[in-house]
Amino acid sequence: MIYDDIKNFNKQFEYEPRIENAARLKKFSKFVICGMGGSHLAGDLLQVWRPELDLIVWPNYGLPPAKDLKERLIIVSSYSGNTEEAIDAFSQAKKHSFGVAVVASGGKLLKAAVERKAPYVAIPDIHVQPRLAVGLSIKATLALMGERKALAELSELAHKLKPGRYEEPGRNLAKTLHGSVPLIYSSLHNFPIAYNWKIKFNETGKIPAFCNFFPELNHNEMTGFDVAHATAALSHRFHFVFLKDQDNDRKIIRRMTVMEGILHKRGFKIDVVFIHGANIWEKIFNALILADWAAYYTATLYNVEAEQVPMVDEFKKLIK
Repeated sequence: MIYDDIKNFNKQFEYEPRIENAARLKKFSKFVICGMGGSHLAGDLLQVWRPELDLIVWPNYGLPPAKDLKERLIIVSSYSGNTEEAIDAFSQAKKHSFGVAVVASGGKLLKAAVERKAPYVAIPDIHVQPRLAVGLSIKATLALMGERKALAELSELAHKLKPGRYEEPGRNLAKTLHGSVPLIYSSLHNFPIAYNWKIKFNETGKIPAFCNFFPELNHNEMTGFDVAHATAALSHRFHFVFLKDQDNDRKIIRRMTVMEGILHKRGFKIDVVFIHGANIWEKIFNALILADWAAYYTATLYNVEAEQVPMVDEFKKLIK
């Protein structure tokens, strides 16, 4: 049940990944993570953890058009192991003899890794949607990258994260957002967190939600909310959520403050969520747990099933 999955999310960090075919895993300093939906969220969040990391996240068929793929470890991630884009990426990587490793709980992808003797981490199938298994996938990914210190830091979250603390704030935020379309704004550095918020509202809450980042949105998107009488009915369906981080550049924090004033002046609804924690990992996952609760209670308020994604399942059947 998704309620229990959120409540016990911290337990995912007790997991200790084991690399199979480890002798075939060469050391790399540059990486590609191929995956779709919740299976590439780990890669997104790694860019928040270490912005200077030379990492390409590739949510598509095949491989990115980078000229240095021979110098990168290609990590193909699919929680189910049956994502066709991920399977295609693995096939392309093997075809060109690139360094490739796999993260999956089973399926065709894990079978292919076993058969072709590629390094892989078989993460446990805890019967959740991929978006709710990011604790497992990020530890598996870091293991393949050889990041032992980061793995140790993540293991500490098993007792440091307290998901229950965020249930009531998440429920209150869902009530505040009810009847509106969430628009999540953050810094560029924290944009993967904002994107996670968006997909949690989409997949768990079953509502439209969108995201963007400062300073880019000040050069284009905000003009769509310079309300005229003819567009007011469109604009005021949105409810802004600003993800504020005291560690952001002062210029970005100033932009957020000014933007709040502009939106208030035009009659928009705005909520500010502060990203906090003792270190970067706590900041990331405290923010994501709050989003999980807000999305869960959004689903409750609209009386929709929170965990499954029937439209995704329908689409996959139609494209076979």
